[in-house]
Amino acid sequence: MSTIQTDIEARLAQAEPDVEVLLAEVVGVSTLRLFIDHPDGVTLALCERVTHQLADLRERYALEVSSPGTERPLTKPQHFRRYLGRRARVRTRGEHDGQRSFTGELVGASDDEVTIAAGDGLVAIPYADIHRSHLIEE
Repeated sequence: MSTIQTDIEARLAQAEPDVEVLLAEVVGVSTLRLFIDHPDGVTLALCERVTHQLADLRERYALEVSSPGTERPLTKPQHFRRYLGRRARVRTRGEHDGQRSFTGELVGASDDEVTIAAGDGLVAIPYADIHRSHLIEE
């Protein structure tokens, strides 16, 4: 997880404790993209409140705050556990079993790795090796 995401999570924990930061990523050099979730759903008003809480970041970045949509990012072990049985795409930082991208059903999620039933069978991928992952709409 990125340092900027850790910082944003700590800041929002005080002001918006029910907001979950799914992914915070710098895109290019000037855009900060933030995907959030909330037990009651993500509304425009919630996105505006989060944007105001991060006013100082708007001085450095164009800030985009939005809901995860159907291709929800998966960045933490609890995200993978929550969606066991669903299809996902996982891209790795380097080659893993000769591949860098795996698509299949999430069948296991320990504290250290996720297991996917992909086309070639079961593949266990350590979280540290994951570059990017998200659910796939069925």
